[in-house]
Amino acid sequence: MSTQRSHGDGILVIGAGELGGAVIAALARREDAPDVTVLLRPSQSPHRTRLRDELTTRGVKIAEVDVATATAPELAAVLSRFDTVVNCLGFAAGPGTQRRITEAVLTAGVSRYIPWQFGVDYDAIGRGSPQNLFDEQLDVRDMLRAQDTTDWVIVSTGMFTSFLFEPDVGIVDLTTNTVNALGSWDTAVTVTTPEDIGEITAEVLQTRPRIANQVVFVAGDTITYRDLADIVERVRTVPVRRNLWTVAHLLDDLARHPDDNLRKYRAVFAQGTGVAWPKAGTFNATRGIPTTTTEEWAHAHLSREAAS
Repeated sequence: MSTQRSHGDGILVIGAGELGGAVIAALARREDAPDVTVLLRPSQSPHRTRLRDELTTRGVKIAEVDVATATAPELAAVLSRFDTVVNCLGFAAGPGTQRRITEAVLTAGVSRYIPWQFGVDYDAIGRGSPQNLFDEQLDVRDMLRAQDTTDWVIVSTGMFTSFLFEPDVGIVDLTTNTVNALGSWDTAVTVTTPEDIGEITAEVLQTRPRIANQVVFVAGDTITYRDLADIVERVRTVPVRRNLWTVAHLLDDLARHPDDNLRKYRAVFAQGTGVAWPKAGTFNATRGIPTTTTEEWAHAHLSREAAS
């Protein structure tokens, strides 16, 4: 693979969804706000038109390419215009997308890259986990560590806090006031809100001397499933039914539904490896950056009416 060093300027954020929007907003708010461009899929929909207008009003520039269909060389031609690329396009983009974006970054010789690794500690989990999507994340790490042209920073944040409460995930069922523990009641999970990830990522990007070639751990909160059940009970002021889903139960459930993505996630999180780390010592804790706890999130988003 031939690599030509990029001489671009500014930061390109790939994607303006929940996380991309938070990163862009956090960068734009800063006193040392850098030149920010967002990469969007071409569309003339009313929603996309409104989004473009909102971003432009905030001083954010727009670049357009369909990442889902563009080849690595086509992406590289766009990425080479920028000093730093932040990939906020998640797993929904489809298998192989993260490898292709990383290939484009390296082909372009981008100075610095933050890949889509806003999640668990993939190194600790290793290959062959119940969630096969994670192997591609390890491929990306291998690609980045095998070269010395592009600096990289991996920001490990745990799951989005809201993920704990998504009905489809099945950990918290508000309709029946039930909490289902994954693995054991003492199994821990690290969670962070997208807004907090945006603020912390902006701080990582703007820190001098520049952070490079390392994994930065972030934690909005680290709690056990017992803690989670207690939080739901306190916030909703109603008794919570507590169920334990053991690793064996979840692996057996996955074996019966091997293509179910959420069952894959449940099995990984139940195993407890690489999905939690102490908040003390994280980048945000050592820098004194405030983050939203699970209980604070629950007070802001849960209501007793949701049970009716």
